[in-house]
Amino acid sequence: MVKVIFVHPDLGIGGAERLIVDAALALKSRGHAVKLYTAHHDSSHCFEETRDGTLEVVTAGDWLPRNFLGGLYALFAYLRMIFVSLYLILFSGEDFDVVICDQISACVPFLRWKKNLKILFYCHFPDLLLTHRKNFLKRIYRGPLDWLEEKTTGMADVILVNSNFTAETFKSTFTSLSNIQPEVLYPSLNFDAFDGKVEPAGDLFPKGTGPLFLSINRYERKKNLALAIESFGALKEKISPADWKGTHLVMAGGYDERVTENKEHYLELRCRAEELHLTDNITFLRSFTDAQKLTLLDACTCLLYTPSNEHFGIVPIEAMYMSRPVIAVNSGGPLETVSDGQTGFLCPPEADNFATAMMKFVQDATLRDKLGKQGHKRVVDRFSFKAFGDKLHSVVTELHQS
Repeated sequence: MVKVIFVHPDLGIGGAERLIVDAALALKSRGHAVKLYTAHHDSSHCFEETRDGTLEVVTAGDWLPRNFLGGLYALFAYLRMIFVSLYLILFSGEDFDVVICDQISACVPFLRWKKNLKILFYCHFPDLLLTHRKNFLKRIYRGPLDWLEEKTTGMADVILVNSNFTAETFKSTFTSLSNIQPEVLYPSLNFDAFDGKVEPAGDLFPKGTGPLFLSINRYERKKNLALAIESFGALKEKISPADWKGTHLVMAGGYDERVTENKEHYLELRCRAEELHLTDNITFLRSFTDAQKLTLLDACTCLLYTPSNEHFGIVPIEAMYMSRPVIAVNSGGPLETVSDGQTGFLCPPEADNFATAMMKFVQDATLRDKLGKQGHKRVVDRFSFKAFGDKLHSVVTELHQS
């Protein structure tokens, strides 16, 4: 048995959080002692396993600000993560062998204060590539943080990444770490969580007779959710009024009232739908439950996945396991998860291209089941929770013994 502590910035709802929860569940199921430390955990905005006691969560430092006058988010995220690590090392009284941290590597030097501790860092994507340096002041501000990210990432004992795409990006971005070859550990699905009874849709969305397209992603501009709306508008121009009448789009987005961008972008998208005269055929949902997500995936004809250069993307995996095809942008992680023409379609991030792919499902009602069946098999073969857990167990055990 290895005593493992996970350190994560904010245990809300998102792909990174889902991976951490699944990693903790995988190690716990193999007999390891597991606990999660975080700067923020809201029982009304989290995954069920961290709410119901399946996984023990300790919160430290949530009193620290998240920003200063609406800026410096990255700096304060670093400070909050460092505080969690200092609390763990100096005040928690925990006895542990391995720490798994992700997203923010600035905490690694402080975790090093504990002798004989082994540190695993999971790199979802280099943080320095996730924000734009639009002006001189932003470059001055981000420069030290970017330097710190690269240096502290290299201080971990083992580095894992979520895709071959991220592995290549890691090598081209962190040039001083050319001696490090990160291992790929694909995120997975806990199939049991998707095999339960699907609840009735109720009033989640209007019931129509045509295809139901679904977008699931956080309300963030980098997710390019406007592409789903604009593609839906382009589809309207390609099909008959009779077909359009029953066609619907559900925009289901992760939403946190504390995050200004979530609130702003939600309103931006609603305005865009109004501009394109699509509001009668679009439903916007915010912060849905796991049960509602299963209902949406089960009810939909096809998932629209719009981010470009997404480092992995767990939602296409979820959709394919539920036997639903995926239309995704032809870059980043979806190139490794979606098989073009077999489990869905990979398209350039342009409305007309997405609409052409969407039209196939309007014209051929059998296409959903045909591609969906192949998608389910692909996930079972390549992205099982067992394979994920076996590899992580092996890495952690070997790290502890080294």
